[in-house]
Amino acid sequence: MITAMKKYHYSQAPLPFVGQKRMFASEFRKVLKRFSDRTVFVDLFGGSGLLSHITKRERPDATVIYNDHDNYRERLENISRTNALLSDLRRLSEGIPRHRMLSKKMHGMFLERIRREESTGFVDYLTISSSLLFSGKYARNIGELGKLNFYNNMRLSDYCCEGYLDGLEVVCCDYRELVDRYRDSPDVVFLIDPPYMATDISTYRMDWKLTDYLDVLLVLKGHPFIYFTSGKSPILDFCRWMEEHPETGNPFKGAGISTLTARMNYSSSYTDIMLYKEMTEAA
Repeated sequence: MITAMKKYHYSQAPLPFVGQKRMFASEFRKVLKRFSDRTVFVDLFGGSGLLSHITKRERPDATVIYNDHDNYRERLENISRTNALLSDLRRLSEGIPRHRMLSKKMHGMFLERIRREESTGFVDYLTISSSLLFSGKYARNIGELGKLNFYNNMRLSDYCCEGYLDGLEVVCCDYRELVDRYRDSPDVVFLIDPPYMATDISTYRMDWKLTDYLDVLLVLKGHPFIYFTSGKSPILDFCRWMEEHPETGNPFKGAGISTLTARMNYSSSYTDIMLYKEMTEAA
């Protein structure tokens, strides 16, 4: 088993995934060596599985649990379909310069081919997006895809995922279930790469509020972990502020609240909130 695993070392996820930690791969390997006495690594927010894959290759002796909450496996299992679809789209794009925007006619032809694929089964829209859309844009379904301009960013070779999940214990559940299962185990390290606060999480299969981000911090207390966040996220600043003002509590406790919905246009709106306290309540 160990020999087979050594054959496949991925430094990035086999299929596109927003937020995969490929740029952190080298530093992550170094940090893993600090946990040489730990024998179980639990990847709570498994995402593309890259952290789990790297961990198992660095620590073949350890148990590595990959929580595939986003069902990345479904995309891997259909990789041959995705390759076949991309091959057809490459043929359609022959003669079109790289990175050139496609005409409306070509746009329609591409959509028709993708619709046919969807009618017979699975379409990996995130992977298709990386070959058709402007850098950084993704569509989750045919409706979203059809509204966007297409570009000839076609991948020129097939995707491969051979051996990527070898040796991993794969589960699919709420991260809290895994925390409850392993929180009292002394030999466990939690790998924690949650959606980042104040960043786009539209490609994840979850809808998080501020309390969800803060709940994750409860996992960190008194347990070995490797935690990822972003410079765009205010979570570290928030934690530092709370440490400096531990007596603050909740200043809105007991406050009255009033809300209104404001519309920006026909498809977009936001909620404004007013909170208030009288002097006797604020004392």
